[in-house]
Amino acid sequence: MAVAQSRTDQTEVRLEGLSRPTGEAAWASEARAGAEARLRAMGLPSWRDEYWKFTNPRELVLPEAPRATPLETGPEADQGPEMFAEIDRLRLVFVDGVFDAEASDAPEMAGLEIARLSEVTAKDIHWAKDLLGVLETRGQDPVARPLAALNTAFATDGVVIRATTKAARPVHIVHRHTNPSSDAILHHLIWVEPEAELTLLEDGPVSARCNTAMEVEIEAGGAFHHVRIQGPEVQPRALTHMFSRLGKESTLKSFTLTANGILTRNEQIVEITGDDAVVHVAGAAMGDGAVGDFLHDDTIFITHDAVNCESRQVFKKVLRNGATGVFQGKILVKQIAQKTDGYQMSQSLLLDGDSIFQAKPELEIYADDVACSHGSTTGAIDETALFYLRSRGVPTPEATDLLVLAFLAEAIEEIEDEDLRGVIIDLLEGWMLRRRSG
Repeated sequence: MAVAQSRTDQTEVRLEGLSRPTGEAAWASEARAGAEARLRAMGLPSWRDEYWKFTNPRELVLPEAPRATPLETGPEADQGPEMFAEIDRLRLVFVDGVFDAEASDAPEMAGLEIARLSEVTAKDIHWAKDLLGVLETRGQDPVARPLAALNTAFATDGVVIRATTKAARPVHIVHRHTNPSSDAILHHLIWVEPEAELTLLEDGPVSARCNTAMEVEIEAGGAFHHVRIQGPEVQPRALTHMFSRLGKESTLKSFTLTANGILTRNEQIVEITGDDAVVHVAGAAMGDGAVGDFLHDDTIFITHDAVNCESRQVFKKVLRNGATGVFQGKILVKQIAQKTDGYQMSQSLLLDGDSIFQAKPELEIYADDVACSHGSTTGAIDETALFYLRSRGVPTPEATDLLVLAFLAEAIEEIEDEDLRGVIIDLLEGWMLRRRSG
């Protein structure tokens, strides 16, 4: 009883500093109110919760965001909004979680329907009515996700995108962090219609602390590609949720690269409801405790509820100097989901004896005609390979970085677009070079 009361009190304290947006249409207000009711019923998470036992959520639920001074100087200061500069894309810029229209490109450049969340929630009739809070609500079962409900209830900004055909160019959400006390709550809605295709790029620190959510509906034959870069700023605390639902013969491919960050938790909740759908979710993380505290958590839940579908989870973490990595991945195969092909792999490369990797892979299968596997490994640099490179004249730091890139390659290969893979590899090589140079 004392624990339950403590959770209730903590939730009420957090809500005192928040207010739901005003001036919205009835359907949006109802979605917001429903999310707030879910949050109050669940209460905010604590480290005692099963899916938070490896990652203490305390700094994510405090009434005020811990300060995080933006990275303004040093060799990495220019690695902000232009990480995808060589890609022909449409840029949508957010500064401390607020959309900056003047710094953004004209939405019509990509041949998509694009609007701000506040614009569509003020309309009495809009397709967003069928998506706002819908996938988040479905994603609350069987695992409670109270911070996602908080996001739906109180998000103050975000983009709403509908693809009716193949987009002319990728959409690039650029985040800029300037206020050391900023506390952003963003909610994005993505609707990919039948046979349509959209690529969404994200990069940059959202704010000192952020809670972001994305609800993605992919209809029959549609494809959604997502590539996100988090870093290289050290101080921000970030929590992201991505809720996706796939129709028949649809495709979802999502990849996240993370470098540094005191606390980062990326959640992917995927529901496969159409036959012959394909889901690939992958990530690569590099954490160095010498730069600053580092805890990186990937929490994935994929539900197979259709026939002959494929899902892959590939996550790699490179940790040094006391950095901590977490992976919690689950594949749930319902009885109807015969001929499921599910693959899950999480691996860590520990570059010293002080770093920690904690993994919780899970399979829950109710169908009898499936091919599902999972694996998790933790290891050090291959000394034989390192000796070979050194014997060929490669200095130890460069040889180590080559082996790190080779280790991360399987996750990076999950990116379908070759040009985007090249951007990620170049970025990793640049980060490693700057670290070696001091």
